[in-house]
This record gives sequence, C-alpha cells and structure tokens, in this order.
Amino acid sequence: MKLTNAQVKNAKPKDKSYKLFDGQGLYIEVPVSGNKRWRMKYRYQGKEKRISLGIYPAVSLKEARNQLIKHKATLIDGQDPSFRKKYKLTSTGESTTTFQTIAEEWFKLNEAKWSEGHAKTIHRRLEKNIYPFLGKEMI
Repeated sequence: MKLTNAQVKNAKPKDKSYKLFDGQGLYIEVPVSGNKRWRMKYRYQGKEKRISLGIYPAVSLKEARNQLIKHKATLIDGQDPSFRKKYKLTSTGESTTTFQTIAEEWFKLNEAKWSEGHAKTIHRRLEKNIYPFLGKEMI
C-alpha cells in the first residue's frame, strides 16, 4: 500500500516512535518528538542498511520517492548509496573533491600556526611539486 500526502501530513507522534511504509524500502519515521524523517531500508552485500533521505516537510513524499529511485539505481550499479552519499561521490563513483581542494583546506587550517616564511615555502612546494601531479586527482 502506497502512502498518500494526507497520511504523511496527518501522522502524529505517539508514546513510541513508529514507521509508515510506502514500499520498496521507503518509509517515514515518526519519533516521539514529532520530527518526521524519510528513510530507505536496503540490503548491500548481504547486510541490511538504512539511509536518511531528509526531514518532512522539507523533503516531500514525491522527492523521497525520487531519491529512492536514484538510490535503487546506485544499488543496481553495485555501489552502496550511503557510502556514495557520505563521500559525495558522482554517478561514476568518483569523488567530487580533488586532492588540491583538500590540501588547500589543510593549508588554511595550519597556516596560522606557522611563520609567514614557512607557510610560503609549504604553499610553493605544494604548487610546484604536488599539484601538477596529484592536484586534480579525485579523493
């Protein structure tokens, strides 16, 4: 049985947290606090897993179903949807974050601890010796 917008909207918190199932692993969890959360239950490499799809009403029933379809396609491709979501991977399984992006973040975090001369040396070495070879590599 598929959920309707009215059922989701009218779901009220109870003494215990409960779930309303839509099908294919999609459900909305209604905790005691009343903050409704979309979740997807699936199996990956023989293990049962769950992934959060967002908070209702920010994520509508239609959006949750669209995310379900996207994550099911990821499973068909042999990849774990929660892993892809956690590490912000593209549809080809690559990260959207390059080595240079992470290195620049690291540099900014540490720059204040170093002397001005040391910071310039480190940054110059990154630009000259590392970025040309590893800068565009996806993490």
